[in-house]
Amino acid sequence: MSRAESPPKRDAKTENARPMATPTDQGAARKTGPDPRTGRGPSPLWTLGLFRDELVTTFRRWRTIALLGVLAAVPVLIGVAVKIETRGGSSAGGGGGEGPAFIAQITNNGLFLVFTGLAATLPFFLPMAIGVIAGDAIAGEANAGTLRYLLVAPAGRTRLLLTKYATTMTFCLVATLVVAVSAFAVGALLFPLGELTTISGTRIGFAEGLGRALLIALVVAASLTGVAALGLFVSTLTNSGIAAMATTVGLLITVQILDQIPQLHALQPYFFSHYWLSFADLMRDPVYWDGLVRDLGLQGLYVAVFGSAAWARFTTKDITA
Repeated sequence: MSRAESPPKRDAKTENARPMATPTDQGAARKTGPDPRTGRGPSPLWTLGLFRDELVTTFRRWRTIALLGVLAAVPVLIGVAVKIETRGGSSAGGGGGEGPAFIAQITNNGLFLVFTGLAATLPFFLPMAIGVIAGDAIAGEANAGTLRYLLVAPAGRTRLLLTKYATTMTFCLVATLVVAVSAFAVGALLFPLGELTTISGTRIGFAEGLGRALLIALVVAASLTGVAALGLFVSTLTNSGIAAMATTVGLLITVQILDQIPQLHALQPYFFSHYWLSFADLMRDPVYWDGLVRDLGLQGLYVAVFGSAAWARFTTKDITA
């Protein structure tokens, strides 16, 4: 056989020199590799498929189900507590304004339990749940040894990072809606429904009040985008999912504490949690937009800064797991 006929033998040696691909690797390569007819990379439909797979994986975890269960239980506990406290005709909160916002109005209209439930979960429970999901996004894959499999084909680190963030944002929306729907169901079961009295003292119809409740839930979900970006950045710094989740939750608690110290009033407008409760301005007539605009603008700044930092870190990081 001449030397000209030897390339197949060299190709076989080269193929044997490669690491043996597992079925997972081969499936990923088939799903994400270039189209043999066009030579192009992954199609937008593949990106949607990856996003769908991430959603299924995230929401099938027992940890995610437990987090959503805890969030759904908070409005139930508040509603039952208010019902028991007001059974003898006393007002909710003891008449001294104690408790979460809007709690005194729950007995007059069960829809206020939606606002109270969101106000009660926003300072800690909701951001903690988002921190757990975002902190585990990249570090959890590295810890489980599956991150290399996701990147074995030319899927692109940027594409994967954006998919992880989109999944976290979807969880933000779902978690907020779980609180709102649970609160509405309990409020309708235990208390009357009807027209609402706004903070400004005006009356609005039930349909308009329900629309404002939905808008408030969307604003609360948007208020968590900064936390999601921060958690994703932390997740790119370590290969330990537990360490990333603990660090993110620790940062949340630290910022919440710092936001209550009067001596730091000059810095507090830049804390991501400072304008979270501005959603209450949606219950004014007319609506006060200043606090809402500051809140959403601040979240956008956090997304830009920590999202860019996460991208810079992840695209230059050595993937060893």
